Amino acid sequence: MAKSLSKMSLEELWQLFPIVLKEHNSEYKNWYLEEKEKLEALLPESFIERINHIGSTAVPGLLAKPTVDILLEINRKSELSEVESKLKNAGWTLMHRNQENEELDLVFNKGYTQAGFADKVFHLHLRYFGDWDELYFRDYLIAHPEIAKKYGELKKELAKEFKHNRDGYTEAKTEFISKWTAEARKEFGQKYLSKKK
Repeated sequence: MAKSLSKMSLEELWQLFPIVLKEHNSEYKNWYLEEKEKLEALLPESFIERINHIGSTAVPGLLAKPTVDILLEINRKSELSEVESKLKNAGWTLMHRNQENEELDLVFNKGYTQAGFADKVFHLHLRYFGDWDELYFRDYLIAHPEIAKKYGELKKELAKEFKHNRDGYTEAKTEFISKWTAEARKEFGQKYLSKKK
């Protein structure tokens, strides 16, 4: 009998779920919109501040892991235990929890199976409403295709080196992401500080 995902070591999980990059799929946007609709139906409207498609699948033409990343921002008056419970009951698995200094960063996934990736894979980042770097980086890549191309090339190189090491892959991209996020903040100002989408 196959070992359940929760009982696997990090190394075993990385073997089962390697870094795989694919050409951009125009369906990613539809996958996101379908999930957004489900989230809006699942959670009380008063809890939700903003929902966004983030990550590489949100950037047309960009090489990406075929995983749609969603940033769900809730307000601080939301009942967190209710949000968590509803998400888990809807098929989301909590894979990371960070609650420090009254901040919130929970990451859920959907589409990871004992046989590997499902046809559609999602990461859901649950946070309180804020001025998040991911929104700026995404917008900068969309506005500057030449930087998006460089990012795709970097990812292709790193995927060879870190195919079975997700943490290493993520860490190796940090310098590039930080540099261009800083440029994005210069260009866009405090675009996401108060505007709801």
